[in-house]
Amino acid sequence: MASMATLFVNTPYHSHSFPKPSSAHFAPVLKLSTHLGSKPRNRQRLRISNGLIEPDGGKLAELFVEESKKGETKKKAAALPRIKLSRIDLQWVHVISEGWSSPLRGFMRESEFLQTLHFNSLRLDDGSVVNMSVPIVLAIDDAQKRRIGQSTRVALVDSDDNLIAILKDIEIFKHHKEERIARTWGTTAPGLPYVDQAITNAGNWLIGGDLEVLEPIKYNDGLDRFRLSPAQLRDEFTKRNADAVFAFQLRNPVHNGHALLMTDTRRRLLEMGYKNPILLLHPLGGYTKADDVPLSWRMKQHEKVLEDGVLDPETTVVSIFPSPMHYAGPTEVQWHAKARINAGANFYIVGRDPAGMDHPTEKTDLYDADHGKKVLSMAPGLERLNILPFKVAAYDKTQGKMAFFDPSRPQDFLFISGTKMRTLARNKENPPEGFMCPNGWKVLVDYYDSLVPADNDKVPEAVPA
Repeated sequence: MASMATLFVNTPYHSHSFPKPSSAHFAPVLKLSTHLGSKPRNRQRLRISNGLIEPDGGKLAELFVEESKKGETKKKAAALPRIKLSRIDLQWVHVISEGWSSPLRGFMRESEFLQTLHFNSLRLDDGSVVNMSVPIVLAIDDAQKRRIGQSTRVALVDSDDNLIAILKDIEIFKHHKEERIARTWGTTAPGLPYVDQAITNAGNWLIGGDLEVLEPIKYNDGLDRFRLSPAQLRDEFTKRNADAVFAFQLRNPVHNGHALLMTDTRRRLLEMGYKNPILLLHPLGGYTKADDVPLSWRMKQHEKVLEDGVLDPETTVVSIFPSPMHYAGPTEVQWHAKARINAGANFYIVGRDPAGMDHPTEKTDLYDADHGKKVLSMAPGLERLNILPFKVAAYDKTQGKMAFFDPSRPQDFLFISGTKMRTLARNKENPPEGFMCPNGWKVLVDYYDSLVPADNDKVPEAVPA
């Protein structure tokens, strides 16, 4: 996959530096009142900007220890109580330390946790409000709480006991799991993937504090070169003289309907007066449920989409978003949008049922399919972000390709659901020509072929990202 890395980003990761966007020439400011989408939010107008959008709080919260202080930090950590991080905990350290959750500077203390649960936002010292819709917290059990005692700091270590960070000025408070689940997901029904994975068996206490992270988080899975931080992405957009950045998140393979939405968005931005809008194609790379296509296979598929020219590499940046997935619908999509502000995006494409899933116990969707885009248009702290609702794309049988749905001739369109797509791939059947680029489809078929039952007749489990 080196070819995709070369095409889109070639930025080294400096483990202790805090890069700032360099000066660049942007298109001149133009005053336009044109709105994208069916119903613009009343609180703002789309306008041409002459620079990247500022991070929440005005500055990225990058939390890495300076090189000159690493030795001292390690010595201090040796004497501290230790908390072993789960894989999802480590992903959250990754998210916080690079500034995706700016202005948050560590795992949430109780006041931040309560504001997130009840208001989906945080009020800053200057009175301004930033969006924060999912709790970013670290759970500990009774035994860990006793070991911490009166200490004001703890050392965070990975599964191999390697020091990852120090959490300082700590605050320990009760982990009200039922309230957290009910307010985040809108239900306490059994079978919610993130709940089962990260909350149900977690400790009954939460520990918050400020993070000092020793090194950027690496996974050594061959994909670290695609995990660009918000600062690195901002540098990349600046190098490309971007005067608009539109973000598209996905956790599925890219088909030609997705590509149509992205290329049409760029066309509309150009018509508005932007000179060089850049697409951030941003697959989610943290925890996903086991029946989702794993990240490594999705990245292979995205590579083929770009190699086949479905998207233009000159105007596309491919990077991995390190956040774990909650499947919390309208609540979670706010987090996805807010994090992209911190990466420099001022436009966010939102589709049908974003971050949604089937109800775990009933035969229905867990969330209304339209609520995600409606909530984004009203969410506190997202006023600076321009929300671009999906147009509905489907397979047009008369043209033999993906096209925007025309309600005047519904009989001409075929909707291929994710379930249908997976079934075709498992059965090594081809979708209609024009649904997905052939090489991208082959990657999907190869993935499901890798799940063929082994000699013991057991299907290998998909490994969560």
